[in-house]
Amino acid sequence: MPRFVAQAIPPSTPGMRVGLLGGSFNPPHQAHRAISQFALKRLQLDRVWWLVTPGNPLKENGSLHELGERMRAARDVANDPRIEVSCLESVIRTRYTIDTINTLRRRLRGLRFVWIMGADNLAQFHRWQDWRRIAGQVPIAVIDRPPQSFRALASPAAKALSRYRLPETKAAELADRPAPAWVFLTGLKLNLSSTGLRNPDGSWKGTK
Repeated sequence: MPRFVAQAIPPSTPGMRVGLLGGSFNPPHQAHRAISQFALKRLQLDRVWWLVTPGNPLKENGSLHELGERMRAARDVANDPRIEVSCLESVIRTRYTIDTINTLRRRLRGLRFVWIMGADNLAQFHRWQDWRRIAGQVPIAVIDRPPQSFRALASPAAKALSRYRLPETKAAELADRPAPAWVFLTGLKLNLSSTGLRNPDGSWKGTK
């Protein structure tokens, strides 16, 4: 593995169960931390890796803060030894989630990955590049984010993958299941969003 790539991948040992939470983190906030800790517990994960993307292909990136600033802020917010913050996508120059997942699975064959997303992302998952291949590569955990629940579960992707959905009671088994497999986790009552924490000019609220 090239040294610069190895340095961007958080430390791990074979057999670890790792949740992957991708996003712009513009800015990172307590909901990111709460979702990660919720997933660690409910999915029985060893680690959650925050993959701070250089830019989201489905979003306008004009107000996106510099990657280094978002990385530093994410580490401050995470404040948990089980949560690792990585800029892997900028290092390997991947634009789409499917490419990031393929790289991680190829280089770290001994790890069991789970992709973590909010219900708002499930609602538009069918718009992601190669979304069916993503679902076929790694199990997916969807964290409920009211009032997005109905829209998410009625989405094209949720319907297409309905036969692979596990009951919540089997969430701890997800990392061991072959893809496609997914679970919809309820019970986390926190409704912050990065959009709501940005000023109209793109600056982060509470910062200069």
